[in-house]
Amino acid sequence: GCFVGFDLAHAVGNVELHLHDWGVDFACWCSYKYLNSGAGGLAAAYIHEKHSRSIKPALIGWWGHDFKTRFLMENKLQLSEGINGFRLSNPPILLVCALQASLEVFGQTTMKALRRKSILLTGYLEYLIKHYYSEDKTNPEKPFVKIVTPSRIEERGCQLTLSFSLPIKSVFKELEKRGVACDMREPNALRVAPVPFYNSFRDVHRFIEILGSAITSSKQTANNTALSGSY
Repeated sequence: GCFVGFDLAHAVGNVELHLHDWGVDFACWCSYKYLNSGAGGLAAAYIHEKHSRSIKPALIGWWGHDFKTRFLMENKLQLSEGINGFRLSNPPILLVCALQASLEVFGQTTMKALRRKSILLTGYLEYLIKHYYSEDKTNPEKPFVKIVTPSRIEERGCQLTLSFSLPIKSVFKELEKRGVACDMREPNALRVAPVPFYNSFRDVHRFIEILGSAITSSKQTANNTALSGSY
């Protein structure tokens, strides 16, 4: 009997969604992540049609008025049904253009196709990380990387969260120097996302090579710091 809603910030444009069929009551999400609309991109929301007449917005704005009578200026609110009634005012035109351009490209493919490629890309990344950077019990001096994200593809999108035996800030800086865009999370995690929309298997392989170089430099920095501190 409770209402169920979801934050889909990391899901929209990343995995297949069937909100109506699943009976989701409501959802919201941003568009600047996997929808590629850029920083500050428009947010979006969803309400199941079974609630279109019963759920009302807490904030009421100009764009929430029914479009057919909006410009009659009768000073009497005729609230649009469903999610349209939650709109407040004119969105910034430049942000609209960025999002529209992205959605037009999404319209040329399907989430099923993108998800199929995503599973392969992320699986390839997982395989290479485990192959090259797994912890070696026989060599405790070797830096290693662990994958925090679940291995089951049903439990993840295109992002892998990695933890490092080396200081994360150092690894992150070295990756940035080499042109890799990723996301650092304290105390020791790095979020890496091979996005199927624009990343390739070659990109994944290049990242693994660059990661090796970044780890080597980070280890050298850590060793130098330890040596300077010992005097």
